[in-house]
Amino acid sequence: QVHLGESGRGLVQAGGSLRLSCAASGRAFSNYALAWFRQAPGKERDFVAAIDWSTPRTYYANSVKGRFTISRDNAKNTGDLQMSSLKSEDTGVYYCAVRSSRSASYTALASSAGWYDSWGQGTQVTVSS
Repeated sequence: QVHLGESGRGLVQAGGSLRLSCAASGRAFSNYALAWFRQAPGKERDFVAAIDWSTPRTYYANSVKGRFTISRDNAKNTGDLQMSSLKSEDTGVYYCAVRSSRSASYTALASSAGWYDSWGQGTQVTVSS
């Protein structure tokens, strides 16, 4: 089991920026696929962005494409989500997640919450309009 911890929670005005970070335990972080999901009150957990273990290939939900950037630093066992041009609909609890094994079907699985096997506790992001 990989232990994950998010940081960077905050309240920001619409149009502003915020950076979330995810720190992971373990020695094999470079082999993990990393993703961010978010959950608004009363809604399901939605995919935000994903990055694979080494290429790095990145994937984004259409709603954040062009505004959010996912990145990772394998040397530091961290992953970041840089969020810009924030909108009120970006409000929610943001979770980082990892999959601790590779898959040849990564492209098809990257946006699926059920594929990830370790999750952080979540961090609140509130965007005021």
